[in-house]
Amino acid sequence: MKLYYSPGACSLADHIALHEAGLSFEHVKVDLETKLISGGMDFTEINPKGYVPALTLDTGETLSENVAILDWIAHRAEALAPSGTLGRARLLEALSYISTEIHKSFKPFFAGAGDEEKAKAEELILKRLGYLAETMQGNFLFGADLTVADCYLFVMLLWAEKNGLDVPAKLVTFRDRMMVRPAVRMAMTHEGLI
Repeated sequence: MKLYYSPGACSLADHIALHEAGLSFEHVKVDLETKLISGGMDFTEINPKGYVPALTLDTGETLSENVAILDWIAHRAEALAPSGTLGRARLLEALSYISTEIHKSFKPFFAGAGDEEKAKAEELILKRLGYLAETMQGNFLFGADLTVADCYLFVMLLWAEKNGLDVPAKLVTFRDRMMVRPAVRMAMTHEGLI
């Protein structure tokens, strides 16, 4: 299995989740500007969308998009998904919210937008992160145990920190709690972030 990533990109969530799940995989760095991977291969041959993450399975099939990959990981490591009759639906709900409402809202920070557009994005991001802080059910989004959604939220909090956003104290504590997890440190080390 191969995870295609770019350092500090949203693919870091998948990188962390794969380590948390104890799954064996290679990590392959992608240059998002040139669309090349190590050795000069064109990444768009692997993922025609041209962005990370992409996960090539041992079958040769490739998955893309965080929600799909994180859901796939949670199916292989059930401890990384909330339990109960609505567990999977709640996980998809959280992953979708993080992806569509928070992740996408960071675009002005990465697209060189002006201060006014960034200020609007910041307000929206902080409102949406505030909702997650209010609804956290314990040390993690769904209680005492980490799920793949926590991996994705962690990356969003790293982006918030990088862009000087003042997130709720509960999420700062969560981010710091995540930072000491061995899987997080391993993924961040692989990506040259620490």
